[in-house]
Order: sequence, then structure tokens, then C-alpha cells
Amino acid sequence: MTSAGERNRVVAEQDRILAEYRRREREVDHDLYALWNPSASLNRAGRTRRAASLLARCGVFPKRGDACLEIGFGSLGWLAELLAWGLAESDLHGIELDPERAAIAREVFPSADLRVGDASRMPWPDGSFRLVVASTTFSSMLDPAFRRLVAAEAARVIAPGGALLWYDLRVDNPRNPNVRGIGRAELAALFPTLAGPVRSSTLAPPLARAVAPVSWLAANILEALPFLRTHLVAVLVKGAK
Repeated sequence: MTSAGERNRVVAEQDRILAEYRRREREVDHDLYALWNPSASLNRAGRTRRAASLLARCGVFPKRGDACLEIGFGSLGWLAELLAWGLAESDLHGIELDPERAAIAREVFPSADLRVGDASRMPWPDGSFRLVVASTTFSSMLDPAFRRLVAAEAARVIAPGGALLWYDLRVDNPRNPNVRGIGRAELAALFPTLAGPVRSSTLAPPLARAVAPVSWLAANILEALPFLRTHLVAVLVKGAK
């Protein structure tokens, strides 16, 4: 149980994150992340391919009837990928801090269980989900204590033999002080009860934006170079140690 001081710290961090969301909505060109944008399409194709491969390798690829949760699903998140992988809409669950983003996702997926709330105190019982997805969520949490609380909750709601699908920055973004990369060592420290393969992914966005519109082939060749990748994809299984 967290103290009153810890809860105040959590609330302050959540308020900061929401303020940053609003700033990005005002100042960041939404076309950067539109799927018709070649760099965004490259990013999504690469992360999805690597995630599916690791899930299959670990024997935890989700199937219809498996309850799956996304932490910080935003206005869409990985929910569309999960449906494309064969899950039913009723298999989808999520928790999102931002009510405006959540409202968009609820319109798209009316039969999914998509909630607005605090990921450091999730409403589901222990072991509720076969798969939990955390994608570009933890890098937005600058407070280390808040990160640890959310990580502990994520691990708690994973069923024995289930897994965490992780996708997030592994390096800091020098142009954005409101995100912080999470490397392999910190990822392992956040989830000490989980284990599994971790792979680098995603061509550095400035390179992807410059190259992908000109040559898809060249962009894929560059993405094959690990030192040019800015994110990590991981599948960490509960009970794998």
C-alpha cells in the first residue's frame, strides 16, 4: 500500500503527463504518425513483425479467447494489431490516463473493456491477462517511483505463463525532455519476475522520415543496422525463470 506522500507524487506525475499530451496535441504535426506517412508505416511494420516473431518464439502468441490488456492504449494503441492477430473485440481490455484519447478508442472498439484510470492501481484481479502490452508508455513516466508502481501492477495482472509485450524507447530523445529511454538493464530491474528475449527495433525517426519517403528498400536496409535503432521490443514471460 502506498503512503499519502507517494500518492501525491503519483498524482503530480500523472498531471504532468496529461499536460504533456495536451502540448503535443497543440504543437506536434499529427501527420508525423499517420499511417499513410512512409516513416510511420515503416515503424509500425517493423515493431509488429518483431513482436509477433518473439511472441511465437516464446509460445505466448495470443489466440481468440485470451484476455489481453494494453496499458496506455491512447486513441488506438495495439488494439488493431490484436484484432488482426485473431482476437475478438471482447478479448481486449485497456487502461488509459487520458479520457479524450480513451473516448476515441471506445468509439472504434465499442465491445472492448477500455477504462480511464490509474495504471499504478489497476482494477483487475491478480493474473487476469494472458498478455499485457506496454508500448511507448513507460518512457513518458519521468518519475522512477511511478514507473516502478506501474511495472509492479503490470506484472501482478499477468497470468502465470502469460507475458508482457514491451515496445519503447531505449535511448533519450534529445529534442524532447519529456521522455526518457529505458535500456535493457532498467527493463530487467522493472520486471524482476519476468524473463524473455529483448531485441532492438525501429530506425531512428529522423532517418526514417528522411529516407522512407524516397526509398522503402533503403529504409529497411538501414533499419537492419542495430546501432541505428532507437527502441526495444521484448516479450517477458511470467514464470520463465
